[in-house]
Amino acid sequence: MKKLTENMNFTAKNGLLDRRFFLKAGLGVGGGLLSASAIGSEGKDRFPWMKQPGSGMGESGPSNFESHIKRDSVGTQPGTTGSGASRTPIEHLDGIITPSRLHFERHHSGIPEIDPDQHRLIIHGLVERPLSFSLESLARYQHTSNIQFLECSGNSGGNMMAPQPLQRKASDLHGLVSCSEWGGIPLKVLLEEAGVKPEGKWIVASGSDAAMMSRSVPIEKIMDDAIIATHQNGEPLRPSNGYPMRLFLPGWEGNACVKWLRTIKVTSGPSMTKDETSKYSDLRDDGIAELFTFPMGVKSVITSPSVGLNFAGAGIYQVKGIAWSGSGKIKTVELSADGGNTWAEALLDQHVLSKSLTRFRSAWNWDGTPATIMSRAIDEKGNVQPSRESWFVGRAKNTFYHFNAIQTWAINSAGEVSNVYL
Repeated sequence: MKKLTENMNFTAKNGLLDRRFFLKAGLGVGGGLLSASAIGSEGKDRFPWMKQPGSGMGESGPSNFESHIKRDSVGTQPGTTGSGASRTPIEHLDGIITPSRLHFERHHSGIPEIDPDQHRLIIHGLVERPLSFSLESLARYQHTSNIQFLECSGNSGGNMMAPQPLQRKASDLHGLVSCSEWGGIPLKVLLEEAGVKPEGKWIVASGSDAAMMSRSVPIEKIMDDAIIATHQNGEPLRPSNGYPMRLFLPGWEGNACVKWLRTIKVTSGPSMTKDETSKYSDLRDDGIAELFTFPMGVKSVITSPSVGLNFAGAGIYQVKGIAWSGSGKIKTVELSADGGNTWAEALLDQHVLSKSLTRFRSAWNWDGTPATIMSRAIDEKGNVQPSRESWFVGRAKNTFYHFNAIQTWAINSAGEVSNVYL
């Protein structure tokens, strides 16, 4: 390892290396190059799976050796059927696309099984021409697709409220976020066809689930980039993500992206539905609740190392994670391995898209001594991910939503990772 690192400049304390380290060091950073003896013995070791044909073709699915990579913390609220959430296993994934089967879930009354031939999307209210659309009729309109994240506004909320740091996996703490290629019809096109009246300033979107989830959305967002999503990652929406259609609002809180979309009513103002007054509001320390704080703030999470993904002795490791912002593209992700005293710029993967997950990485030459590691994201609008202490300024201690403060992991001399507050 000395030859690989002796000419590299350390840009922060505790061994964080220049973000170009991977490009310069090439394949040697992991110490995984084969020796001549290993190559020479390759033909002698024939494992059982090399001696006979494998199984036949069947339905797609992961390797049995990767069966642990599944939605985490699947929990149904007591006394309900299907109300609750499950989380994306972010610590086991790479890249920016979340496989559809691993996309997080949040349901208020279970997952309805909707016959698409009977389902209709109704646009009514302050419009010149009320309209009704079947799934088949929507397929006739021009579609668009974009790779964008979806985050529940309650993501990370448990870590925010707990008086002591929760010693749980990254997915348990921050797994209510996923990123997909969403395909569908710009809602602007449908509303222009319906003819929004001048007094129409908001819409109320309602779902077909038993909870009849309803959210108010300003017309400006609808006419900007909202879509009626019918596809996710190239396939029709899965039932847990709103089949046959859902509202998708890039960069805005997941709850407003109403699943199993049934009606869009154009109104003159917000309707103050039960789902936007009893929940999804932000309580200030003066007792006032702020409503309609839709955009999700700039945020990042180191997914490895994290609780459960420990180090096996001193050496060079890859630190990696995800960053995102409801305001646009991620500009920079900075890393610190000394509790925020010094920072180094991480390497961003090639795909840096607006309102999408962005993958960041860095090489860390961990010397085996205790360290505290964290990430801080900055977006193209200049928004900086806040510290935990600064996030709470002006907020009630029991507020729950829109938590985007810095996550800190501590590594002890044995390489064990724990969640800490700074």
